[in-house]
Amino acid sequence: MSDIDDEEFEQLGLTALEQVEKTKTSVNQPQPIIPQKVSRVTAHAILVNFRQKGNPLLHHVRNVPWEYAEIVPDFVMGNGICSLFLSLKYHHLHPEYIYGRISRLGKAYNLRVMLVLVDVDNHQASIQELVKTSIVNQYTLVLAWSPEEAARYLETYKAYEHVTPTSIMEKPSMDYLSQVQTCLTSVRGINKSDSLTLLSQFGSLKGALSASREDLEQLEGWGPTKVNRFLEAAQQPFMSRSVIKNPESLSKEI
Repeated sequence: MSDIDDEEFEQLGLTALEQVEKTKTSVNQPQPIIPQKVSRVTAHAILVNFRQKGNPLLHHVRNVPWEYAEIVPDFVMGNGICSLFLSLKYHHLHPEYIYGRISRLGKAYNLRVMLVLVDVDNHQASIQELVKTSIVNQYTLVLAWSPEEAARYLETYKAYEHVTPTSIMEKPSMDYLSQVQTCLTSVRGINKSDSLTLLSQFGSLKGALSASREDLEQLEGWGPTKVNRFLEAAQQPFMSRSVIKNPESLSKEI
C-alpha cells in the first residue's frame, strides 16, 4: 500500500462521513430495527442475505452450514456478529453502494465486519478509503485476495463463536526446560533459540548465568548488544532493593 500523509488521511475520513450522512438524509423511510439474536433453529448456520446468491465464496463455505435468510447485513455469523461483503471491482463501479449499506445497518450488531474481496490490480486508493471508513463507522476491515480466503474468514468467525479467549492463549508448561526458557527469554533480545544455545553450551541455568563475557561472545548469533543485555540481567539481584533493605517484609508476606 502506498504512503499517505495525515492531511490526505483526514480528508478520506471527512469524505467517508459525508458519504454516510448523505445516504442517511436521502432515505426518507425509517430505519428498520434489526434483531441481534439468532433463533435456535438457525443458530448452527451462517445466515446469508438473498442478495449474495451467485457469490462464488459460498461454494467454498464447507466446514460450517449456511442458509439464506431475510437479514440486513450480508452475513450473520452469530449473536451480535455480522458482515458486509464488498468486491473492489464492484466498488469501483458503484462507490456509493457501501455507504448505503453502512447507513442502513446502523449499529445493531456488536461486531461488524467489512469483508473486502481484493479483485482488482489498482487497489491502494480504494483500500485506504475503506480503512478510514471502517474506523469512522467502527467496522473490522478484513481483506481477502480470493473467494476461498473470504470463505475461510466467515467459517472461522462462526466456528469460534462460542470459544473463550483461553483457547488461544499460550498454555504454560511446567517441565524444567520450559521454565528455564521462560526465565532466559524474559531478558530483552533473548529468544528460545538463544536459550537452547546457552543450555547446550553451559549445561544448566547456573552455568549460563555464571558465564564470562568472553564465553558468551563465542556463541553463534551473540553480538555485543545481546551479550551486554544478558550480563546486565544476570548480574542484577533476584530480589528488589526494597526487599533487600527490609527482609522482615518478605518474611511477613511468606
